[in-house]
Formats: sequence, C-alpha cells, structure tokens
Amino acid sequence: RSSKDEPECRLTSYQSFLDILNEMNDYAGQRELIAENLMMNICIDLTKYLQELKQERKTYLTEAKKAQQSLESTYKQLDTSKKRFEREWREAERAAQNAEKTDQDINATKADVEKAKLHANMKAHTAEDCKNDYASQLQKYNKEQSQFYFNDMPDIFNKLQDLDERRIRKLAQGYILFSDTEKHVMPIIGKCLEGITKAGTNVNEKNDTMFVIEQNKSGFERPGDQEFEDYSQGINRASSDSSLGTPKGPMDLLGKNKSKNFWLFTRKSKFSSSMLTPFSSPPDPLPSNGSPSPKFSREPLSYCLKEINKTVKPRISSFRTLRRSPTVTEDFAHLPPEQRRKRLQQKLEEISKDLQKEVDQSEALEKMKDVYEKNPQMGDPASLASQISQTSLKMERLKVELNKYETWLAEAGARGDTLRYKPNVFNNNGAHDALSPDGAHSDESTPDPSQAIYAEFDDDFEDEELVAPIGECTAMYNFPGASEGTISMQEGEVLAVVEEDKGDGWTRVRRNNGDEGYIPTSYVSIRLNK
Repeated sequence: RSSKDEPECRLTSYQSFLDILNEMNDYAGQRELIAENLMMNICIDLTKYLQELKQERKTYLTEAKKAQQSLESTYKQLDTSKKRFEREWREAERAAQNAEKTDQDINATKADVEKAKLHANMKAHTAEDCKNDYASQLQKYNKEQSQFYFNDMPDIFNKLQDLDERRIRKLAQGYILFSDTEKHVMPIIGKCLEGITKAGTNVNEKNDTMFVIEQNKSGFERPGDQEFEDYSQGINRASSDSSLGTPKGPMDLLGKNKSKNFWLFTRKSKFSSSMLTPFSSPPDPLPSNGSPSPKFSREPLSYCLKEINKTVKPRISSFRTLRRSPTVTEDFAHLPPEQRRKRLQQKLEEISKDLQKEVDQSEALEKMKDVYEKNPQMGDPASLASQISQTSLKMERLKVELNKYETWLAEAGARGDTLRYKPNVFNNNGAHDALSPDGAHSDESTPDPSQAIYAEFDDDFEDEELVAPIGECTAMYNFPGASEGTISMQEGEVLAVVEEDKGDGWTRVRRNNGDEGYIPTSYVSIRLNK
C-alpha cells in the first residue's frame, strides 16, 4: 500500500475485512489438511488393500479350478479302468467258452485243449487284474470326490467369505477414520468461525464515517452574507483627483474579493454529459435488479453446442447399440422367462427406491414450507412451489412405471411356473440340489462321461480366462488408475487392447504380467488388428 492510503487502516470495516481474510485462510488450510489426511490415510490405504484382496481372491479361484480339474482327471482314469475291465472280462468269457468247446470237440487234440485252457486262464487272470484296478480307481475317485465336495470347496468358500468380511470391515474403519479426521479439526474451524463473528461485531460504522469526515474536511470557514453594492451613488458623486487615486466605491470591494475561492471543494466537479446536453434522450430504464434487459439477445456458443449435442449424441449411441448388441425391449421379453423375471424384479426395486426418495424429498419440502410459513424471516414459502410441483410430477411418473412393471412381472411369473430353472446350488456344507436344468429329475442314473463332472464352476471361472487381445495401444499421458476397475500407465507404455471403447470413453487393456483394467480412450493411441 502507498503511504497516502495508510490512514484507511484505521477503519474498523477495513480491519474486520482483513481479519475475515485471515480466518478464511486458516479455515481453508484446515479443509486442505482434511483432504490430505483422507488421501494419505484412507484412499491410498484402501486402494492398496483392494489390490491385495483382488490377488487373494484370484488365488482362491485358481485353487478351486485346480481342484475341479483334478477331480475330472480322476474321473477319466476311473472311466478308462472301467471300460478296460469290461473289455477284458468279455474276452475272458469268450476264451472260457472256446476252451470248453475245444474240450468237447472229439476231433481236437490234447495239445489244442491244453492251449485253449491256458489261454482261458490267462484271460481270466487279466480280467481279475483289471477288476482290481477298477475297484482301486473307484475307491480313489470316491475319496477325492468326497474331499472335493465336503472339504476343498467349502474351505475355499469360507476363505472367500472371510475375504469379503475383511473388505467390509476395512471400509467401516475408513468411515470411522473420516469422522475422526473431521472431529480433529472441528475445534479449529469453530475458532475460525468465531473469529469471523467477532470481526463482524467489531465494525463501528459511526467511527468510520467520523474518521472519514475528520480526514477529508477542508477547514475553511463558511462564507458570510454578501453586502449590497449600490452603483447609483457613483453617478451623483463629482469626480476629483483624490477620488481617482483612492477609490472607495463598491467596485473596489469587488476587486478585493476577486481572488477568493468560494467553491465548497478544492476541485470543481466536471459537468456530466447529461448537463451539457439537456435535451438529449433519457437512458433506458433498468429493471429492479439493476441489470439491463435487452429485447433481443444472442445465445452463447456453448449453449448452441449443448443443443447440438442433445440431438447428435443419442443417435451415435443408438447406432453403437444396434451394431454391438441385440434389440432390447422395455419389458425384457427378449430374455428367457427366469432371467426376465429377475430383471423385472430388479427394475421394480430400482423404481421403488427412486419413488421412496421422491416421497422423502416431498415430505422434506412440505416441512420446510411449514417452517417458512411460521417463520417468514427464514424464507419465502412460494419459492418452494416449483420444487414441490416437480417432485409431485416425478412421483406420478414413477407410480405409472411401477404399475407397468408390476403387470409385466405378474405375466412373467405366470409363465415362469411352468418353465422352472433351478440350477445345482452348492453351499458351504457340501449339500446340493440334484435337479436337471428343465426342473425335472433326470431319468439317467449315470452321467455322460463326455461331459464335465462339475460344469457349474466353469461359468464362475470364465472371467479368469485370458481373452485374446484385439490390438495394442501406446500411452500418450500418465494415468494414475486410482479408482475401482482402472489400471495405471506411464507415458510411452505399450499395452494390449482387450476390449474396444463402447462409447463411454474407456478402453480395457492388459499388461504383459496379466494385470487388466480400464483406461481413458483419449489418453492412448490405439492400433487394432485387421
């Protein structure tokens, strides 16, 4: 500040404004401290813990797949030994019948009979060995199957359950830490707010105005009354030499006061343009809020671009949908009955949640309106009319959608009774429901050896199988990848493209070590395989 402006520091409003700025600086520093603590103590820790949980879950799923493959391998060995035993037993029976036939043949020699009996005994011995091997393989398979269903898989499920419980507990600890961080700085923030309140109470408008008056007053005395100057006396007076040398008339008095300055202020204020041109047209009136309201206004460029995007973007997305996915109807009639019922039920739950949210908002607005009506100084009740009207319209629309989906769900439920789909469900104690996919008990007592012995787990492990890349991309910028489902990358890094951008601005990629995740499409240069 310059020296001539320093006296303004004595104004109470000026000092209060400086105090408020200092308190706001301290307040902002506390909020910044909260943000840093949340990032260092919660976000980074949760991100690291999430990566560890993902790796641990992947290990458990790999163990489950290995156990399934081991069980299938044992079943194949059992099936092979069973077929071999069946083949050798049939050959032994044929050899025994041939030996008996040769013994009863009168034309056969003794050597032929001995040879046939020896061959029959050898085949019988081989069949007995195959029988013992089949029994051993059967016992081994039954033991491994019992181990798989009653020990291995329940143990893996329990580990996955414990993993998810630890994840939930870690999130709960993050919530508590967030609250503790806020509580830690709350006293300091309270002091900052108290300082702002004190600065407001310290303002003394009377002292400020008196200080400005004392600082800027001129100190001149107020001018007295003007005296009457009678010019008629000079006509009747005779001229003389003495009168010419010593003028005593009123003009002499006027000449004395000619150098006096009778302006109120030291500077003469300039005339405004309206004073110079009194006959010019008056300015246009302004509205009550002080801002001009021209009759015609040009729309800004951003608004025009938004209007264009409203019409263009939906078309582009619809073309992507037509190209990538089959036609999807609103009532999910394109899905199988059970899937349709589940999707309709899920949609009903979403609409019910939205409806409950709107109902709560409507009740809150009504309460606020009552408070405003009882205490007008807190707000205008009429200002809530538009929000209440919009909420009512949303509630009516959601109720119509709710009735519509309830009707479709009733139709889907009626058809679903005849087409039940109840897959084999495994729990942690190894029990399962043996129903065929069409809902009826299977008539076959033995499973088809060509099919997998535990096909239900194949669906669970399909996500873990690596998908062949469709191209590669090069990172143009650094990306931290801190959010769920994303992957970090460095500028210049080359990654394999697993899934192309579907219109949402994200591309799925994979590193050489197997890590997969999503990255912004605009951050990379993509080259797809032809």
